[in-house]
Amino acid sequence: MKMPNLAIREEILKSGIIPFARFMELALYCPETGYYERNQDNVGRTGDFITSVSTGSLFGELLAWQFAEWLAALPAEGPPPQLIEAGAHDGKLAADILAWLQTQRPQLFSRLELALIEPSPTRQRWQQTTLQPFAPKVRWYSSLTDLGQQHPHLTGIFYSNELLDAFPVHRFGWHAQRQEWLEWGVTLTGDNFTWATLPAPADFPRQPALEAVLPDGYTIEQSPAAVAWWQTAAKTLRHGKLLAIDYGFTAEEQFSPARTKGTVRAYHQHHISDDLLALPGEQDLTAHVNFSALQQAGEAAGLTTEGFYSQPQFLTRIVQQQFQAPATTHPWGPKQIRQFQTLTHPEHLGRAFRILVQQR
Repeated sequence: MKMPNLAIREEILKSGIIPFARFMELALYCPETGYYERNQDNVGRTGDFITSVSTGSLFGELLAWQFAEWLAALPAEGPPPQLIEAGAHDGKLAADILAWLQTQRPQLFSRLELALIEPSPTRQRWQQTTLQPFAPKVRWYSSLTDLGQQHPHLTGIFYSNELLDAFPVHRFGWHAQRQEWLEWGVTLTGDNFTWATLPAPADFPRQPALEAVLPDGYTIEQSPAAVAWWQTAAKTLRHGKLLAIDYGFTAEEQFSPARTKGTVRAYHQHHISDDLLALPGEQDLTAHVNFSALQQAGEAAGLTTEGFYSQPQFLTRIVQQQFQAPATTHPWGPKQIRQFQTLTHPEHLGRAFRILVQQR
């Protein structure tokens, strides 16, 4: 039997139980053994899951067209506009966007800079390799704070694709007999990670009318880290757009009879699993994003919400605008048509993904 991830094991041995959020953080981001640190090739058909980026270049090209339209509407005076991506993994999406802008909007491309928010030296190296053709235009920043300090008047498009679903989440389960919420934690039983419970925080929001009908063990998640990150990103942006592309729900959709065990899932070799504690560092862990919480955080930081879309709505709107300006686009071939179908069809990537756009 394979021994548990040592970093997680050591923390549990010190405290007895750790919140699932800490387990998830170490399983994904531990510098030595974290899933996102060890696996550059975990995306695509030969990896553990597919993304909109891994379907081909069309996704980045459509985003590039929309970004160009947004950037053209910004004031011409001031510092050069920037594209800012957080969670770029191996840099493929940024490369697709820059390649389209270089050929289709060369004047804009000549003024543009790309900033990548990436705390991991390992992932920075992956991104540097992918983005080598655009090296003079790319800068790396270890955090939002680092970016904000160096660019106090940031202007441009700040985007992330499937970033916030990988932020650590706290899991809370309803104890029907005791009429209270408990936090799911992780402990060790022998050499195996097993579930344990911790008291929920004193300020955990209660909904008595809803709790009266919840089944025992009903589980929800909260990600304070994702909300805090979004609000910091909103404060960093002085002029432009902030958008998240991810799968998730609104606050009203959080409680569902079909989702009694929450939304956290493990992905390994294209198989979805509810065994969240198995194979730490070897399987992906993700949870649905609470877009209502992000929207409120952005608005509290002074942004206005332009729209909240499904991925098919957002991408179809871009294509419709392109078709209205045929001189600026090129006809699609079978490859682009297949990619668009994958990106928008409800049986593929069109069902779960949503896009929140806010602006200042």
